[in-house]
Amino acid sequence: MELAYHFRDAALAALALTHRSAGKPNNERMEFLGDALLGAIVAEMLYETHPAASEGEMSRLRAQLVNGQALAEVARELELGDRLKLGSGELKSGGFRRDSILADAFEALVAAVYLDGGFDACRATVRTLFADRMMALPRSSKDAKTRLQEWLQAQGRPLPHYELVGTEGEDHARIFEVNCVVIEPAAMTAAGRGSSRRLAEQDAAETILSRLLEAQEE
Repeated sequence: MELAYHFRDAALAALALTHRSAGKPNNERMEFLGDALLGAIVAEMLYETHPAASEGEMSRLRAQLVNGQALAEVARELELGDRLKLGSGELKSGGFRRDSILADAFEALVAAVYLDGGFDACRATVRTLFADRMMALPRSSKDAKTRLQEWLQAQGRPLPHYELVGTEGEDHARIFEVNCVVIEPAAMTAAGRGSSRRLAEQDAAETILSRLLEAQEE
């Protein structure tokens, strides 16, 4: 796979691939910028491709796409490891194969595209790189309340209870706050907010389901 972007300033690309072990200047500051750019652009793609997904579901999907291991895989496809500038210690220890170094270099490279060509060029580059990964993500047709209920039923657990905590704002811009409560497999409460009680319940259910699934994996 190729980056599909041609740098006008080759020095920016070289800096993006210079690890801190090689001294200064290096790509640490560019990593910071690239991380923010990636998060925003991938979030935009998820918003477009998953119109029924809740905030919590989109956050989980974004985490699947931009975690260190996933970004390192993109870096390997771009063969960034062969172009990294490392200090002698990292070079001898195989730093060009390390997930953290590869992921950081990819983030820095995204920033380099932004600095060289502007946001539109950066956005187009990231969207091209992540298009296939985005399409491979699961698309849930069921809302969070339904998925939570089905999960609890499959575990033989009591169904959740939703309680309205309160509302705020004017009638035309009312915000509802709801608690979702489950008592098994562990007592757990999560708050949800939304422009309707139904949306607040969905938000709370998404949070509870995320916690239950994370606990199950531990």
